[in-house]
This record gives sequence, C-alpha cells and structure tokens, in this order.
Amino acid sequence: MKALILAAGYATRLYPLTKEYPKPLLKVGRKHLIDYIIGKLEAIDVLSEIIVITNSKFISFFRRWAKKVKTKKRITLVDDLTKGLNDRRGAIGDIYFALIKKKIKDNLLVIGGDNLFDADLDKFMDFAVGKGAKPVIGVYDIKKKEKAAGYGVIGMDKENRVVDFKEKPLKPKSSLIAMCLYYFPKEKLNLINEYMRKTKKHDATGFYIDWLRQRESVFGYVFKGRWYDIGDPKVYREARQKFK
Repeated sequence: MKALILAAGYATRLYPLTKEYPKPLLKVGRKHLIDYIIGKLEAIDVLSEIIVITNSKFISFFRRWAKKVKTKKRITLVDDLTKGLNDRRGAIGDIYFALIKKKIKDNLLVIGGDNLFDADLDKFMDFAVGKGAKPVIGVYDIKKKEKAAGYGVIGMDKENRVVDFKEKPLKPKSSLIAMCLYYFPKEKLNLINEYMRKTKKHDATGFYIDWLRQRESVFGYVFKGRWYDIGDPKVYREARQKFK
C-alpha cells in the first residue's frame, strides 16, 4: 500500500501566513502539521511509501523538510507543476496527477496535508480492509448541523454505507462530515481516471465521492477524539492551543 499526502494547495484563507509558505509545514506545538500525519502513517506496517504531492512554488520547502523528517518509510515528493491559484489542479486533479506520474497500482491511502487529529489509523485500516475492494472514507461527527455547512456532509445507513454526500450544503441534513481521508483499493483506482474524463469538478474531493458512491458502495468510518481542518486562522489558533 502507498499513502498520498495532498499538500499542493495555496491556502488563501490563511494569508499572510501561507502566502509564501506551505500550510502543511506550519507548526503546531513543536512539530509541523505534516509530521503528525507522518506519525500516523509510520504505524501502518503494510505501507511501503509515502508520497507528498505539492507544487512548484513550495516544493523547495518540502525538500528541506524531507531531509530532516524522522520516518522509516520511503518519502517521495511530487511536483504538480503549478505555480499559483490560476493553474492549480484541485485535490482530485492532484490525486490523478500522482497516479499517472508515479504509476500507482497499489491500494492507496489519501490524506489531506492539513488534517490534524489524535486518533490512530489502525482501526480505520482494519475497517477498510474488512470491506474488501470497496472505497472507505474517514468521517467525523462535528455534533452540530449548522457547523457542518462548511464541509462535505455525509449520510450513512446502518451498515456505514455512504448514501448521501453534499459538498458545503446550505442546510446540512447531518453533522457527519468528510475528513479528507480516503482509502481507495487498487481495483477502483481506474474510476478516478473515468471521473477526470467525464467531469470538470476537480477541486474538492467531495464531488468525486458523491459521483463514486452512485456507482460503487462507499463506506464511512467515524473517528473519535479531536480533529481539526486547518483552514482559517481561528481554527489554527485553536489547534495550536489544544496540541501544544
């Protein structure tokens, strides 16, 4: 299995912090955001490689980081060849780019480089493997529906099958939201190619998940504990306080 960390965004909501510096390398406590993710991935025995996809503007920062990061896993950097907001590929576009560039044919764990949570990934992986060749997404209960409006909102049945997915709905029907954490079995990677050919919604991964769950059974695993999507200064300040 391989892991792909999405780190090619330009994080405009965090300006000026991220105007000339990549969001995944911001510090929370004594570590970079991405270091927390590396720590989670380190514990997955079957994981052979961690691929970090970034952009031409920030890849030099990640090259310096990669020389110092502490992990036994192989780290590979991929430049998506974009330089700013006008030519960015979007999350699904970057996943597709990495699949082609690295010729990925293994089971793939995809995680957003701004994800910060304290739960381990072992139970998520057990759940995913138990579903066979079915995609699985990480889910978090944000508790209040009104707070869910800024995220991808999920509806699940009693078997944890995703039956509804709305990207940033005005009136959320659920408090369950997507974490930007996805397990894509190798048998289903070709569907990303199909999606790219047939649609133009390459930015938010939620659009792909909604498209996918109408063609394949997609399951959700609900995480416990703390979780932060470091998207704006308020959340970043709160995360730094909680994880200090």
